Amino acid sequence: MKSISVCLAILLGTAAMQVGAADFDGSKRLMCATIDAHACDPGIACTRALPADLGLPKFLTIDFDKRAIVGPARTTPMLSVTKDADQVVMLGNEMGFGWTLVVDSTDGEMTLTIANRNDAFVLFGNCTPL
Repeated sequence: MKSISVCLAILLGTAAMQVGAADFDGSKRLMCATIDAHACDPGIACTRALPADLGLPKFLTIDFDKRAIVGPARTTPMLSVTKDADQVVMLGNEMGFGWTLVVDSTDGEMTLTIANRNDAFVLFGNCTPL
């Protein structure tokens, strides 16, 4: 009887992980919190800071249906979205910067890079389904 309980617990845990993984596959809108930021300039070591201290958003909404990233000040379209088993990769540009936003398909961790010819920013954070 104990082995049946263990098998059932494993099966239920596996099902729960699969449902959670589907939350980050590009099928649901996501709210992402940026946690850590790095500002980089050529020839200088990158500076680590909080996103807000660098003038970068603390929260972003990823709207896959509208193919847009919505921040507190503006909305920018996704020019490209690529999905695979491990991640969703979005590309776009705004205000002279190109950006890449990558969300881990299994746990919602995110990395955002924003760059132009003079500057680069790298942000790390986590997303949750809305």
